[in-house]
Order: sequence, then C-alpha cells, then structure tokens
Amino acid sequence: MDVAPSNRTPTLRRAALAALRVAEPTAKVEAVRALPVEPIGVDDPLIEPPGLPGRPQRPPLVPPQRVATRSVATPQGRAALLHALAHIEFNAINLALDAIWRFAGLPAAFYLDWRRVAQEEALHFELLLERLSAYGHRYGDFPAHDGLWEMAAKTRGDLLARLALVPRTLEARGLDVAPAIARKLARAGDADSARVLDIILRDEIGHVAIGNRWFRFACGAADPVAVYAQLAAAYGAPESRGPLNLDARRAAGFTDAELQALSRAVNA
Repeated sequence: MDVAPSNRTPTLRRAALAALRVAEPTAKVEAVRALPVEPIGVDDPLIEPPGLPGRPQRPPLVPPQRVATRSVATPQGRAALLHALAHIEFNAINLALDAIWRFAGLPAAFYLDWRRVAQEEALHFELLLERLSAYGHRYGDFPAHDGLWEMAAKTRGDLLARLALVPRTLEARGLDVAPAIARKLARAGDADSARVLDIILRDEIGHVAIGNRWFRFACGAADPVAVYAQLAAAYGAPESRGPLNLDARRAAGFTDAELQALSRAVNA
C-alpha cells in the first residue's frame, strides 16, 4: 500500500482509505467522523491494499436466499429486520469511503459529496444499532448477505458503472421500500424504529441525488437512459422491482424518461 509519511498532512482520500480498512464498527464510525474536508488529495497515487473493506468477523455472510425473513409481528422478527438494515448502512459507509479513495482526478465537489454520504450513513448505522440494542441484540447477531459490496467489487475499475449500479440501483431501491417498512414497524408498535426509517429515507434521497448528479457528469454528452441500460446488462444488475416510490425518486433527481424506463422494466 502507498502510505503517506507521518509528517505529511493527511488528505481526505488517504483518510477515507484508512477508514475503509478499519474493521471494528465503532472505530470505523469514529474514523468517518474525523474525515478532513481538506486537503482532498485529488491526485494522490493510492494503491489498493488487500482485505478491503475492513469489517468484523460477525455477522456471518451467507447467500441472499439463506437470510431468513421473519415477521415484524414478533420482537425477534423486528430485531432481524433492524439488523438487516444496519448491515446495509454499514456497507453504505464502506461504499462511500471507497468512492472517495478509489477514483482520482475528479472535481473536489465529488469527494466532498461522498464524505457527506459516509458521515450520514454512519449516523444511520448508529441509530439502527440503538434500536437493535433495545431488542437485546448487537450487530453481528444475525447472518447477512454481501450483495452491495459484490456490486462494488464488480465496478471497481469503472466509475460510470459504479455510479449507475450502486447509488442509482441498489441504494435507490431503499427509496422504494423504506416507507412500507416504516409503516410495518409502526403497526407492530415500534414507533421509534419507524422514525429512524423516516430519517434514513430523508437522507437517502439526498444520497441517491448525489449518485444521479455524478452519473450524469460521467455520462458527458451520452444519453443517461441508454448508458444505464447498457451498464445494467453488462454488469448483471438485479432486475427492477415494484412498486416504485416515484415521488422520492423524482426528489432524488430521476428524470421522467428514466422513471418511464424503470416502470417499463418493472411491468415487463
């Protein structure tokens, strides 16, 4: 790994890589909070170390089909759901950190946008851990799957694909499902967890908007709808599922043309 000398001011991109390597969740959150605003180190020559991302030994990672679904009508089912959401947010921290360090030579605003995302994802993770603790559980108590990071690994060498298929596809799916999950939790008597989901939805609209903005920047003069379709096919993106939260997606910057294409895919 390319390591900065101790007398060199740490840059945002170097600090993001260091935070990405941290395995213990609380220490990772602290490292994210400490990310500097400047200098950014836009052209720092960073080399990928082995073992990314840093994460704890638990939860055990299993194929998605082996992650059991439980009814939110039971305390154990609600705990399992909150754990799954916490795992998504932990992965989202890593994804934002990876975007900062991995892709060099972009405008400063790109790195500052993803710094904001990393810090807000860290807050979401902490809020979910608090709710999980209320059920007598900790992060790592339930199996989880690695779908988000698997797509990040696939797109590690392609900024355009990363932006298309992580924030605009996998993370945007959260805009569709979060309101229904919040309603289920509220009906089950867990209004506190429902409020956390409302906070997450509010912030995730902004995160997906950041993905949309930089995807269009990376597209240049090309048609974003056509580019997205090509990348989704090339990288095996998961099929679109409904219902779509059209209001949230519009707020996150999806155009009418993009929403029409997504709706056609859902209804195909």
